[in-house]
Amino acid sequence: MKENPQMLPTNRSRTQPRAVRPWPLSGMDNSDSRRKPHVYGKLLMAVILTAFCILILKQSPNFSGSNVFSRHEPGVTHVLVTGGAGYIGSHAALRLLTDSYRVTIVDNLSRGNLGAIRVLQQLFPEPGRLQFIFADLGDARAVNRIFAENAFDAVMHFAAVAYVGESTLEPLRYYHNITANTLVILEAMAAHGVKTLIYSSTCATYGEPEKMPITEVTPQLPINPYGKAKKMAEDIILDFSKRSDMAVMILRYFNVIGSDPEGRLGEAPRPELREHGRISGACFDAALGIIPGLKVKGTDYATSDGTCIRDYIDVTDLVDAHVKALDKARPNKVGIYNVGTGKGRSVKEFVEACKKATGVNIKVDYLERRPGDYAEVYSDPSKINSELNWTAHYTDLQKSLSTAWRWQKSHPNGYRSPSAMAV
Repeated sequence: MKENPQMLPTNRSRTQPRAVRPWPLSGMDNSDSRRKPHVYGKLLMAVILTAFCILILKQSPNFSGSNVFSRHEPGVTHVLVTGGAGYIGSHAALRLLTDSYRVTIVDNLSRGNLGAIRVLQQLFPEPGRLQFIFADLGDARAVNRIFAENAFDAVMHFAAVAYVGESTLEPLRYYHNITANTLVILEAMAAHGVKTLIYSSTCATYGEPEKMPITEVTPQLPINPYGKAKKMAEDIILDFSKRSDMAVMILRYFNVIGSDPEGRLGEAPRPELREHGRISGACFDAALGIIPGLKVKGTDYATSDGTCIRDYIDVTDLVDAHVKALDKARPNKVGIYNVGTGKGRSVKEFVEACKKATGVNIKVDYLERRPGDYAEVYSDPSKINSELNWTAHYTDLQKSLSTAWRWQKSHPNGYRSPSAMAV
């Protein structure tokens, strides 16, 4: 704040000699004593105005956020959530905030939704709780600046393109976005002394194993660029952790469904990406009449009904696994865990559950296989059950779909719907 020149006394030259006056006990002449209250009043006003400006600035989220987020505080864990505007990342941020973590979300919004950020900001408006930074993890300078300006205690790295079919069409994009960007994050963590990483990986790193269920020691032989890029990122993390005292947790999760049970968040992929999206999104689009019907790709797999078998994990259980992993993370330790229910369901079973959840007799077209897909994948979650005390609770497929359907039905335009804007 610039000082107002009028607040400061001016020096006036005297052209005439000063009259003889009595010498006061205070050592000041009478004219000075008469002028001082006026000067003090102006100085007091300047102090009050300055204090008022500081108070107003402190009420600003940017001011308080930059101050609070840039320092470590005892008893407060500050988590960087990359991709926190996305489906899974936003649910993770919601859980962290609910559990009194301090959260910084970094997202370039290429796949995420600003509407999800607004919901979180409205739910947690208090200074020092949540900040959102628009940035691309591929920009190493921007990432380094974010780490330099914030005091992170841990990183939950969700940000990634994540469609198997799309990865076969744009493999270089996937290697850059997943593998190279993870390297940027690791370099920034190393440069700024951030020691804890919770990494969002995938069962796609296993490929098409010969034996079910999948355990953490099942050979990783990915068959599509998405799985390969994730495995490369895992390898980089593991190699780096050998030469550092990092606490690392890698969570390989299976097919995510559901949404926040209280209806605050949901899944809202961009319209142009719907064809690559999750089967639950396609089911809901068909039920809403956005698309004429559901396309099931592949009916000739070596499974009981010819369709793929998947392990469907509710997003609420998934974020619970992340929080438990963060709580159990320890320096010089690496934990690798499958996150699933341990039960496989066929695509046909899924479609029937979706019909019941929505109450709509969805039209189904059966097509050829999708490139890069695999026949059967489901987990053995015994390791995460025993070591992290984590168990999937939302295991009723129809109930999880019903919860997600309520959000979809009330948000037909995703976060652009009036109900989302009014939260």
